[in-house]
Amino acid sequence: MSELIDAVDALLVRPDTLPPPEVRARLRKADGLTQQEVAEVFGVTRVAFNRWEVGAAKPRRRHLEAYSRLLTGWAAKHPAAAGFETAEAH
Repeated sequence: MSELIDAVDALLVRPDTLPPPEVRARLRKADGLTQQEVAEVFGVTRVAFNRWEVGAAKPRRRHLEAYSRLLTGWAAKHPAAAGFETAEAH
């Protein structure tokens, strides 16, 4: 049973699926960052980062994992921007 749980956990942390482009942009903006600022952290051009954000291109594996982690962190920090309802909203 633990092998099955481990396999499910591995699927949960796969960064292959990014949130929709409009959510990516909202999360970045909620944190007050520009595309240029984020692009510099990743060591890519603003144009390359823009293509990731609008869904025109997918980051390469090492960038994909880091970008997914960043988006997950922003979503936890800014649940409203991620489209998650907060407990206070009920």
